[in-house]
Amino acid sequence: MVAPAVIAWQRVHGRNTLPWQNTKDPYRVWLSEIMLQQTQVTTVIPYYEKFLLAFPDIHVLASAPEDQVLALWAGLGYYTRARNLHKCAKEVVHRFGGQFPSEQVQLMTLPGIGRSTAAAIAAFCFGQRTSIMDGNVRRVFCRFFGIEGDPTSSKVQDRLWALAEQALPSPDAIKTDPESMSRYTQGLMDLGAMICTRRSPRCDQCPLADGCIARHTGRTETLPSPKARKARPQQHCHVLLVRQSGQVWLCKRPQTGIWAGLWSLPEASTESELWQRFGELFEAAGRPAAMAAFRHELTHLRLLLQPWHLELPTHMSANQWLVPGPESAWVDARMLHQFGLPAPILPLVGAFTQDEICPASAPDDCY
Repeated sequence: MVAPAVIAWQRVHGRNTLPWQNTKDPYRVWLSEIMLQQTQVTTVIPYYEKFLLAFPDIHVLASAPEDQVLALWAGLGYYTRARNLHKCAKEVVHRFGGQFPSEQVQLMTLPGIGRSTAAAIAAFCFGQRTSIMDGNVRRVFCRFFGIEGDPTSSKVQDRLWALAEQALPSPDAIKTDPESMSRYTQGLMDLGAMICTRRSPRCDQCPLADGCIARHTGRTETLPSPKARKARPQQHCHVLLVRQSGQVWLCKRPQTGIWAGLWSLPEASTESELWQRFGELFEAAGRPAAMAAFRHELTHLRLLLQPWHLELPTHMSANQWLVPGPESAWVDARMLHQFGLPAPILPLVGAFTQDEICPASAPDDCY
């Protein structure tokens, strides 16, 4: 009942012209699936196209420096995806000779590829009969089957996966129409994004409306059940923007924690800690100017950022206090696009450069 209706609807009303569609190239499908995790299509498209220009195939991506990958990802958020993307490319080249495996089980052994992403690659590229379960599909199934409870809990997840397996196109249908599996998979995504939306779903346009339990019981606005949200802790962060002769001082962040591996500005938890670290520099060059403080929401944390700006005189030897090395460097403002910077830092640095730096509209970053 579910699969034939979704396939027929997708053929006429679904999305069929997205940049990563109409291809069975696992590299392009994989790249789109990773970028689309918790990110809207309109945000992903320019990043996807930019990535393909820089890394047209898995071998180019695997051999690229991580900094280049992170620089092209800057502003897209959820930077763990970018690091896993790079690791995955290396493993595909090393373990599989640059060819993605066709089996879902093997795909799931690669960094950053979970069950649903592996299923999408297997279905779109290899026509395998396997189910996906991203956020949009989870919402469709919770409403259609009337599933209550936290949709991220293992109990509800297990039930949804079982129902998803039962709803797949039959083996005979796939044998008759080899494209049915990829069209069904895309159709579920399209339904969640276009019709069965989080708020005000368009039930009158849904191919599954007749059998939808949530619609018949008046629960389309309450399903999926909201998951319990924990209060996000707040963290203060003072960042220092140091400039001299059109250059900006950047530091590379640790490989763990927030914005891992990205380039950013020197920071401290408190103003006094900032003075402890850079007191001698301030005494020589002058007190830094406080810029407008602002808040930046992360998935698990609320950051309260206080930026400071210090312009060093041209005659001053800045290297006496700020010595370039593998984890820190003076960067020409015109070269900032080559460095991956966190979303809230991009406009902060861009405000003091002649070149326009426009951060992309992106979701909150996370660990």
